[in-house]
Amino acid sequence: MANLVLALDRHTEDRLIGDIVEHGHTVVARLATARELIASLEAGTPDVIVIGATRALLTSELLAACDARGVRVVALAESEPDHRYASSLGLHEVVDGQAPWSEIERVLVNGVTVPLRVGDLARQPSALDAGRVIAVWGPAGSPGRTTLAINIAAEIAAAGHTVALCDVDTYSGSVAPSLGMLDEAPGFAAACRLAGADSLTQAELERVAQRYNSPHGAFWVLTGIGRPARWPELSAERVGATLRAVRHWVDYVVLDTGFSLESDEEISSDLFSPRRNAATLAALREADQVVACGLADPVGMSRFLRAWGDLADLVTTERVTVVMNRVRSTAIGMNPNGQVQSTLRRFGNIGSVVLVPHDQHATDAAVLAGRTLRDAAPRSAVRARIRQLVHAELVPEPQPVRAARRSRAVAGLHARRATG
Repeated sequence: MANLVLALDRHTEDRLIGDIVEHGHTVVARLATARELIASLEAGTPDVIVIGATRALLTSELLAACDARGVRVVALAESEPDHRYASSLGLHEVVDGQAPWSEIERVLVNGVTVPLRVGDLARQPSALDAGRVIAVWGPAGSPGRTTLAINIAAEIAAAGHTVALCDVDTYSGSVAPSLGMLDEAPGFAAACRLAGADSLTQAELERVAQRYNSPHGAFWVLTGIGRPARWPELSAERVGATLRAVRHWVDYVVLDTGFSLESDEEISSDLFSPRRNAATLAALREADQVVACGLADPVGMSRFLRAWGDLADLVTTERVTVVMNRVRSTAIGMNPNGQVQSTLRRFGNIGSVVLVPHDQHATDAAVLAGRTLRDAAPRSAVRARIRQLVHAELVPEPQPVRAARRSRAVAGLHARRATG
């Protein structure tokens, strides 16, 4: 049973208090302002604050204080503007203000439910319903594909969108260990098997996926194969079918792909032979946008430029955003930004590049904690640059024709932009 602090209007409190006590919970305080709530955290730490989703009560300062002490916040929203406001603060544990206590308690027991899009997989899909697929690719040599994919997903989720992060790497799936998740039952491979049997539904996706929970923006995770020997489960047909289904489940799909773009020419005469790189190739073909990343040092840029031609043969460069990771003068020399840009322009004819600074302390802290940079090192330079990349390159302004499929979280993003 939980120790609760209530910050609700009198009518809602009177409606719920009997059920709260009957279900064995303890109300340790009833407060009326955000300042009182923050002060109460100094005196003692409740398990949960149940609060009205109004600007007077629910503030970013209160959420920060609760995050620092591990206190959960469940908001009751009486109206659509209240829902949008809670989402604008990155809070997804939001329940309808008229909901009975049993529904609120379900959130307390089961955790946050990331808001899903209005459309579902059972409905006949259409182009207007489809979410965007963003594939993160890079050559061999650990250029930072997984770090970029995880934190791109985190920043898009924090902006109020529903997101699924999929590990499609058939050589070294790393999303699960990076986020401290179990990968004994790889979610993406399970989804591929269901897609191959024409049985992949929204309910099945929610069953095989795991959730990364964060007050700043939760998202779904389909973990990768734990053993590289399982790569035949990710055939091109299954991967394509899975990604088309996931498109109609969330607003954005972020893919952590493998490095190799080889087409296995030695077995091309056997049309039915499995190909280890098929998952990566299918993911890149399915993607609406590709983030191509490389390491900003002489070896990393050499590897990137050698593979750049293969990528350009596979996807049109108009939908590729080039990112160079770990930019630092110790590996490049003076003016590292200029050195990287001029090298890519001269040898790859790449005119635009996003430069991510080297911040080993922040990335180590995130891996150690099994968290995103937004949660583990929110003020780090690398996190700030990835956030800028997401908002400048990857999350376009939604078109009016898509209004029917906007989730409440997406509407919250629009409200923030409108108010500046």
